[in-house]
Amino acid sequence: MAYTAKDYAKLIGMDGFSESLLKNHFTLYQGYVTNTNKVLDTLQAMLSDGKAATPEFAELKRRLGWEFNGMRLHEFYFENLGRTAALDPGGRLGKAMAASFGSYDEWLKDFKATGTMRGIGWAVLYQDAANGRLINFWVNEHDVAHPAGCVPVLIMDVFEHAFMLDYGLKRADYIEAFFRNIDWAAAEARLK
Repeated sequence: MAYTAKDYAKLIGMDGFSESLLKNHFTLYQGYVTNTNKVLDTLQAMLSDGKAATPEFAELKRRLGWEFNGMRLHEFYFENLGRTAALDPGGRLGKAMAASFGSYDEWLKDFKATGTMRGIGWAVLYQDAANGRLINFWVNEHDVAHPAGCVPVLIMDVFEHAFMLDYGLKRADYIEAFFRNIDWAAAEARLK
């Protein structure tokens, strides 16, 4: 069962995101979908051919995490954009942020600080499925640093491809545009 790239063209026209930036980003995402399918097909063929004990199989298994997480994180990212309404402080997500961070403003300060850290990666608000606590994490690479058992709630891409075309080195300006475009209902729907 192959994965199919989703269509996020509805995001074109968002405040602070040029059409060129978004189209480039969509193309990058489509590459992750294509490569996820290629790696899965190749792994299956190698398994069928009795080549599971080879270094090539092992390396492709490792590569699968990069391609699959690149695909899925981009889907989460695009799906939590396209703002429809402001965060409801009395809603489930607003209450969870206040319970975990003291207030929305404290969460926001922490999330923005996470997103502006030097380096490439993702700023992700996760919910610990064991106790419901919300925690902001820095994910350096697609295939490492995801907290076990946690659910991604709000995902912000801070790899250069997400902002350099429009903002150059001004990542903080990109983050402001990201916040103007968050679909809080999509993020809240991910809460368990």
